[in-house]
Amino acid sequence: MNITSGNSSRIIVFGARGRVGRAVVAEARARGHQVTEAGRAEGDVTSAADVARLAAGHDAAVVSVYDMQAEPGAYFPAVARALAAGLPEAGVGRLVGVGLASVLPTESGAPLMDTPGYPQEWREFYLGHGAGTDALRAAAPEGLDWAVLSPAGDFDPDGAPAGGHAFAPADAASRITHADFARAVVDEATAPTLHAVHAGVGPA
Repeated sequence: MNITSGNSSRIIVFGARGRVGRAVVAEARARGHQVTEAGRAEGDVTSAADVARLAAGHDAAVVSVYDMQAEPGAYFPAVARALAAGLPEAGVGRLVGVGLASVLPTESGAPLMDTPGYPQEWREFYLGHGAGTDALRAAAPEGLDWAVLSPAGDFDPDGAPAGGHAFAPADAASRITHADFARAVVDEATAPTLHAVHAGVGPA
């Protein structure tokens, strides 16, 4: 069921100028949705007041942001808390965040980042992303329906889109194009099936 009565939703994309953000904007507009692109020039995504100001008048929000200058364990929870406060104030009821596969469980139940051979040099970044999801889970009020999606493994920037997607446990070998991932994000933003979870997405 769509979150609006018609076929077109109003979606704000925080981090719209990153690679994932651009793909989400393109996919949403191709489906006829009204999209607002929000980046650093428009406001601070760690500020609930800025989030509320930018998100007013929208049905759903997508967030795909990072700050290379910020400490991940502080930045991502700050973003989550600002969204949890600002989006309901703006009347936005649906949020889809973009996360990392690293903190998702594999079929064995172990987080992908703890499996043999997985790169550890960015572990602080992995843990920061995970802390952001934990903060969102703790701070989101009942009226904010949220989900976090990430590739089940990683992106395939040069592959041909499969034209579909499937939810899957973390798998280091899994690859999905930005276009296929964007379809999953827009699907969940406009016709939610996942609620208060972080899910991996692979090609169909």
